[in-house]
Amino acid sequence: METISELARQLEAGETTALALATACMERILDPAGEGARAFTMIDPDRSFAQARLSDEARARGEALPPLAGIPLSVKALFDIEGKVTHAGSRVLAKAPPARSDATSVARLRAAGAVVMGHTNMTEFAYSGLGMNPHYGTPGNPADRSRIPGGSTSGGAVSVADGMAAGALGTDTGGSCRIPAAFCGMTGFKPTARRIPAQGTFPLSVTLDSIGSVARSVECVALLDAVLAGEPVPAPEATDLAGLTFAVLENYVTDGIDAEVAAAYEAALATLTAAGAHLVPLHLPDLGRLPELNARGGIVAAEALAVHRDMLDSLGALYDPRVASRILKGETQMPGELAALLAERQAMITRADAATAPFAAVLMPTVPITAPRIADLDADEALYGKINLLCLRNPTVANLLDRCAISLPLPVDGLPVGLSLMGETLQDRVLLAVARGVEKALARA
Repeated sequence: METISELARQLEAGETTALALATACMERILDPAGEGARAFTMIDPDRSFAQARLSDEARARGEALPPLAGIPLSVKALFDIEGKVTHAGSRVLAKAPPARSDATSVARLRAAGAVVMGHTNMTEFAYSGLGMNPHYGTPGNPADRSRIPGGSTSGGAVSVADGMAAGALGTDTGGSCRIPAAFCGMTGFKPTARRIPAQGTFPLSVTLDSIGSVARSVECVALLDAVLAGEPVPAPEATDLAGLTFAVLENYVTDGIDAEVAAAYEAALATLTAAGAHLVPLHLPDLGRLPELNARGGIVAAEALAVHRDMLDSLGALYDPRVASRILKGETQMPGELAALLAERQAMITRADAATAPFAAVLMPTVPITAPRIADLDADEALYGKINLLCLRNPTVANLLDRCAISLPLPVDGLPVGLSLMGETLQDRVLLAVARGVEKALARA
């Protein structure tokens, strides 16, 4: 499927219709040979087609249309959709009452004219970067169906890569939009968290949760981000890279990097240099302390435990044990530990702000490995835990530092690899413009 802007052009030119786009997406979702049964946990064809028809009728009448009119999108299963159960990838909430209204993010997408194709699969309660789900199945990576898609916005990334939607609404608490984007060859954006309201979104960590998207290009995620944030819609123009200075983060994020990832990453850095950008090594010593600070689950486990404590007491047997064990780490924390972690986070933010202020963005590999095989992780609990932490390690930096960040697909012959650009707090549109410039340079490489 084409980019959102190309689909919008085709709709405007009368080359296709919203109903034709929605029908094509639904056919892919329902294809028994495809990943739709694992990528989506809920579809509502009648409502999707009705939305599409309304868009087509308004266009036929010559009405001024909103920016996403007729564009098919998917929605992660932790966002409320009116009349549907928000199960957040769990069996625990499978019989919860249907949502009485759309989440704010869903409502804003609908108001912008988007056609919602349904709820997409995810890691249970969004608490893993791998995208595996024992309850609803694990959607296969589009590059190799035996491999993980990345998570927790697993179904969302696969829905876009497989043409079941033009873009995916997701969340990102520690990389949950950017990890699956990197593994699936897509673009994933995490905004500065406070820019987009979380009303109607099932929480993992109220401090770190961000509402982002996965799509085919920087322009796509920029358009979605503007709608979600209630900001002017036109995507920022690409920034000329000549003369820009980027920081290349050299500690913490390159430990244990796969040879394939390292080669693609080094080639990308060379491309930026050839485009006239200056690259400066950067060390953020605070990052070396993160394993120690997160040894008992950190901020996420403490805040997740507050959400799940009662459900774990009454319905703990229904949880994915790999998720429950991570939440229960919060019980091992000392009194006052969460407050101390939040204070230390703020101190780290202050130091990082001073260190990165001179740069257009901070560069790092999105994930230091390529997507592993589902069967290997299912067979080895210790390996699952190790790989999960490795996948989350790099993207979590942006969440910790309250930044915006984007993952761009790198040109590769084998499994997809992502390049991450981390921007400054609340400078999301600046980062998106820089990312468009990087995207253009990579396309020419």
